[in-house]
Amino acid sequence: MKKPSLAGIKKLVGGKGLYIAAAACMIAVGGAGAAAYNKAVKQINDGLSYSAPKVSESKKTAVAADEKKQDVPKEESSAAPESLPETATKQPEKAAEPVSQPNVMPVNGEIIVPFSFGELVKSETLDVWKTHDGIDIKAEKGTPVKAMNHGEVSRIWEDPLWGNCVSIDHGMGIESFYFSLSEALTVTEGDTVDAGQIIGTVGDTAQIEIAEPSHLHFALKRSGEWIDPVSYIDPVSNK
Repeated sequence: MKKPSLAGIKKLVGGKGLYIAAAACMIAVGGAGAAAYNKAVKQINDGLSYSAPKVSESKKTAVAADEKKQDVPKEESSAAPESLPETATKQPEKAAEPVSQPNVMPVNGEIIVPFSFGELVKSETLDVWKTHDGIDIKAEKGTPVKAMNHGEVSRIWEDPLWGNCVSIDHGMGIESFYFSLSEALTVTEGDTVDAGQIIGTVGDTAQIEIAEPSHLHFALKRSGEWIDPVSYIDPVSNK
């Protein structure tokens, strides 16, 4: 094979040099365009990509704590409810009910002077006409005197006409009176007594009825008014 001469190569290059140069330019332009294109695409992709904002550590901790609270089921509050006003919680006090016990006559004996119901009767001792607001029950000196019913000894006193006296408050407006007692009393003011409990003994201290046989003057009040003890108590209730 015949080797090309230097002159031939020059001629070939000279003839085709323009095309080679053009091709080289196109390659160069193409390479530059591709590089520019790749760079533009990268910039667009970088612009479209999302970067999450940085969160501070304290904010992360708070968010984590909130998420933890949401995950834990709520427990019923064990705190005590607020106290209601005293007027709402406090129950009204009930009035003390009277103790139910049978009524008894303070002594057993004949009623020698009955209740006069406001009518005037003649007093053997005073020889005058007056009302008799109780009953006189015949009984020997020293006979035990019983409380008519459960109650509180409200008063003990010595009266110039009625002698040694005791009154007992039985509640519900009922009050009993025991006159002409001896000094041998077994109760004091403020004592609580039961029906049939001995409070003293019969005496002869009621000067206003001294002309009568030995007896106990027994009287009852209801709501401040004198009433007949026999209508309130069976005379033989304690026999």
